[in-house]
Amino acid sequence: MSETYRIFIRDLVLAMEIGIHPHEQGHSQRVRFNLVAETLRDPDEEGILGVVSYEDLLLGIREIADSGHIDLVEELGDRILDMTFEHRRIQSANVRIEKLDVFGDAESVGAEMSRTRDS
Repeated sequence: MSETYRIFIRDLVLAMEIGIHPHEQGHSQRVRFNLVAETLRDPDEEGILGVVSYEDLLLGIREIADSGHIDLVEELGDRILDMTFEHRRIQSANVRIEKLDVFGDAESVGAEMSRTRDS
């Protein structure tokens, strides 16, 4: 029997190249990531083999952020969800992406998106 549980990454801030405007091209800006994933735990597997590692997800986000310029926050979110769902135990996930330095009078702007695995 499998058990569900949530794993999360909270307030990961990375510098990356993102944006469609000319002033966003060719340099990095700070982006904050939050990811929550509902996943299955296999009680028949011992230790890390029975779970999805949040470290793997964090490293995946870093790899995507370092992969080169991305135009849209939504495109970045899709890539993160694609990476997350490569793990067969993931049942649903929500990612929130915030650009921190876009507007001086707003703490952040961004997008939040969710995905659920089809049965």
